Amino acid sequence: MLRSPALVNAKTPDVSVGTEDAFYPCGRRAAHRVLGLLLVVNLINYVDRQILYALLPSIQNDLALSDAQAGSLASAFMVVYMLAAAPIGYIADRWGRPFWISLGIGLWSLATAASGLARGFAQLFAARAAVGIGESCYGAISPSFVAEHFPPRQRGRVMAVFSMAIPVGSALGYVAGGALGQAWGWRNAFYMVGLPGLALMLLSLRLREPARPASDTAKTDNLSAWASYLGLFRIPSYLYVTLAGAAMTFSLGGFAVWMPSFFHRQWGLSIGQAGTLFGAITVVSGVLGSLAGGWLSDWALRWTSRSYFLVSGVGYVIGLPLAVAALLAPSLTLASAAIFLSELFLFLNMGPINAVIVAVTPPGSRSMAFAANILVIHALGDAVSPALIGAASDRWGLTTALMGASLALALAAAFCFLGLRRYDEDAGKAGHA
Repeated sequence: MLRSPALVNAKTPDVSVGTEDAFYPCGRRAAHRVLGLLLVVNLINYVDRQILYALLPSIQNDLALSDAQAGSLASAFMVVYMLAAAPIGYIADRWGRPFWISLGIGLWSLATAASGLARGFAQLFAARAAVGIGESCYGAISPSFVAEHFPPRQRGRVMAVFSMAIPVGSALGYVAGGALGQAWGWRNAFYMVGLPGLALMLLSLRLREPARPASDTAKTDNLSAWASYLGLFRIPSYLYVTLAGAAMTFSLGGFAVWMPSFFHRQWGLSIGQAGTLFGAITVVSGVLGSLAGGWLSDWALRWTSRSYFLVSGVGYVIGLPLAVAALLAPSLTLASAAIFLSELFLFLNMGPINAVIVAVTPPGSRSMAFAANILVIHALGDAVSPALIGAASDRWGLTTALMGASLALALAAAFCFLGLRRYDEDAGKAGHA
């Protein structure tokens, strides 16, 4: 069996295919069960998160909200989501992750359903902020929890499958939001997608923590929360991958909120048509892009240990001009084709970016690593971009506002290429375990 440079540099043992099961801490079958359950949970996670955006035109009409107010609903979720992630990640790395995963699922499901009870802007704002608390419990913990059930050589593909829930769940949110909102009203749409998550909460109560070396836990236990988080940002590869994620999230987070409205306004589509179109584009491009990125980055490990950064950076470079072309296209057909191709390349990073975080951080700090990543990428990304795009749209128009937001993808590419230089050293220090 070929040994990739990444695995050699990380001092991963060389084993035959027949003994590869030894690399599964809880066994191969258990690993795939965990992946399957948390993939489904992650799908519901993004459905509950994104459904708001397909319903925005109806909500704005019913509650008389401006574009700036509508954008701030997304910011309310993201601000709470990113701030809650840091303390939760610190506690979970010390007290165990399964409890927090289950708690998060229950909290965000109830808060999503409660969004349908809102009678004004303030109440809806509070409900969406509460969704952020629940999802922070899950988002900060689940990626590392899933990754640690699999051997290092498979993590690009595993994280791609797990992260595939982002485009698929988002697309389902747009489609479900558009269809349910048009047929039953936006309030009933929130009820219908929120409450089923409680069943998944009950299933997640059976999750068990995979074994970790005692030395890893001892190292983190001896550090304060501040010192532990500060130490993560002293890892160059982690810093670069986090900044790249922030720049990407600024652009894609803004697009996620405003593209259905763009199709509605620019091309005269109904609310249902706009949500369905953008949802279909996102789910197909997201599935293909995510799986291709995970497979391609793991395959390229045979020749370069830095393939996770390389695949992500190239995807950003190609996706940026295609995003601009979609906004300037002279017809709906060309606009749809361009945004499909743009998202296809931009979603190449879904698995590789998460695999970088797992590879360059110590096992006992990985929930914290994802929590800090969440804090930074959303603080600098989609916690602010929806509201900024909304304010810019009120002044200059939605097309111009979205074009400005897409330029952040150039920064994402630059940070990925900077991260290429330090990945081998950082992965070796972390043990790539």
